[in-house]
Amino acid sequence: MSKIRCVIVDDEPIARAVLISFVTKIPNLELVKSCKNAMEAFEVANQQKIDIFFLDINMPDISGLSLAKSINQKAKIIFTTAYREYAVDGFNLQAVDYLLKPIAFDRFLQAIHKYFDGITSNDSEIKIEESVLKNDFIFVRSDRKMVKINFDEIRYVESLSDYIKIHSADKTITTRETISNIETRLPAKNFLRIHRSYIVNVKKMNSYTNEFVEIGETAIPISRTYKENALKKLTEIS
Repeated sequence: MSKIRCVIVDDEPIARAVLISFVTKIPNLELVKSCKNAMEAFEVANQQKIDIFFLDINMPDISGLSLAKSINQKAKIIFTTAYREYAVDGFNLQAVDYLLKPIAFDRFLQAIHKYFDGITSNDSEIKIEESVLKNDFIFVRSDRKMVKINFDEIRYVESLSDYIKIHSADKTITTRETISNIETRLPAKNFLRIHRSYIVNVKKMNSYTNEFVEIGETAIPISRTYKENALKKLTEIS
């Protein structure tokens, strides 16, 4: 089967770079162009057959929603935006999916699977190579940019209400995200929720008791709610 032809449309260079890296990880996808505004994308749409547009919504001059309405071909739309409030409008345009920034690769992959599910017939099958799942990093938004964090650098994650702090040996990155959301983006085999406010990298632990986990010189409490599951997993890997 021929490759799925894609166009990325986003006015933020870092956001485009993240999506480009994601698309290139999936052998079935072919990036036709990365556009910094809707007019560039509109020209591509008029000149070439495109299968998927990855559209930011809040762009200057012409929004992603307006562009989606004006594309005169049967391309599918996957919206990529930092704003939840546009979700209803996005799905009213029959978008395949609506991805909230910062976008994790596994969430991007779910959107691609949705697209494939929609075009796959009973006598054909599109497979995504398992190698694309072997991501060892995430991007988070911090100080108005997308920051790459390798999983093996993370010591623990600390929640501060609507913000989290991601602690490594030499730096701490603060991002506006919930700890429950970041938990879904971290590999479960290495990261363990031990408290409503803490996730630890078990590979970075020095020791543990029934009450706390020690990473470096930091003692991180194990709460009553998470104790049974946390101790069970820690016992299994000991």
